[in-house]
Amino acid sequence: MKALIWIIFILALAVGLVLAIQSNVGYVLLVYPPYRIDFSLNFLIILLIASFAAVYTLVRLAVHTLRVPAYVRAFKETRRKEKGRRATEDALIAFAEGRYARAERLAQHALLLNDAPAINALLAARAAQEQRAFERRDDYLVRAEKAAPQQAIARLMTQADLLIESRQTQEALPVVQALKVLAGKHVGALRLELKAQQLAKNWDQVLLLLPQLEKRDGIDAVQAEQLRINAHIENIKRKAHQADALRAYWSKLSTQEKAGSKIALTAARYFFALGGVKEACEILEASLAKHWDSDLVELYGQCADKDVVKQIERAENWLKEHPRDPHLLLALGRLCARQELWGKAQSYVEASLSLEMTREAHLALAQLLEKMNKTDEACKHYRQSLALESAG
Repeated sequence: MKALIWIIFILALAVGLVLAIQSNVGYVLLVYPPYRIDFSLNFLIILLIASFAAVYTLVRLAVHTLRVPAYVRAFKETRRKEKGRRATEDALIAFAEGRYARAERLAQHALLLNDAPAINALLAARAAQEQRAFERRDDYLVRAEKAAPQQAIARLMTQADLLIESRQTQEALPVVQALKVLAGKHVGALRLELKAQQLAKNWDQVLLLLPQLEKRDGIDAVQAEQLRINAHIENIKRKAHQADALRAYWSKLSTQEKAGSKIALTAARYFFALGGVKEACEILEASLAKHWDSDLVELYGQCADKDVVKQIERAENWLKEHPRDPHLLLALGRLCARQELWGKAQSYVEASLSLEMTREAHLALAQLLEKMNKTDEACKHYRQSLALESAG
């Protein structure tokens, strides 16, 4: 439609010009003694228009001629960028395919073409990491820093991730701290810091990071709980040689944390090893009141406090709810043996063995029979205990 309008406009303009020329009878007289020239006004108009067109064409041609070097440079730059872009795309595809040597080579080629230098340097660093070429990896990270210092977060995230992956903990921690300053409460940065602190066994820092990640939905609830339990267990182990330090740490835990089976079992074992039998019993009883756990029950049978009768009564109450728990029956046998209730102890241990043949139960029964002067039977159970130990 627009083309039709232009055609009509041009035709109308041409018709108008023809009519104007036909009606124009003027002429122009040029006198330069002794010469005299006269010609029509229409010819002068046409001459002026033609002269303007010629001059305009020459000027445009000269300008384009002068701009040829710039055009060539722009063409070469466009081709360079296109080659760099293709190299970057091919490098990404090669990395996704697991062809890390090719990915590194293509990313390096894109770097030479100066296409997305930060991206390609980081991609080359990851490809080098996959090939265990740590020196080249570090060199690419330096190049990324020089090429794009304003993209420090991306570089530090990549660097921290690669160092953690290669278990270079001491090198990763300063990078993580620098990232924390720049990124703040960035979820990805917090996750990397959590991994680094785990590798460094900085369990107090792990416990501080977990609530921050949970608040931002940056970690699965089950995983967070497992990490929290592991961190508390490791801290308890570190304080296992000093009763005061262990008590101080235990007192800081919440009631819910103390009731956890794994934490309670670890703490009770170390309190028991340090001579804190009463504390160990209290920890086990409190945890068993919340969650039934056979390992806790088994340890309870070894933690015979001064008031063993009370422990036996409590364990027999548990037996009403868990009559077929071999660990509970073994614990009752040990407690009764501690109280020198030999017959009762034997019946409980034998009941445990009828449900599950364990080395511990055979050994407990052998020791019990030995105290009852039943040497032959004791030897039999000693042998069975050793056989199970060897088989295990």
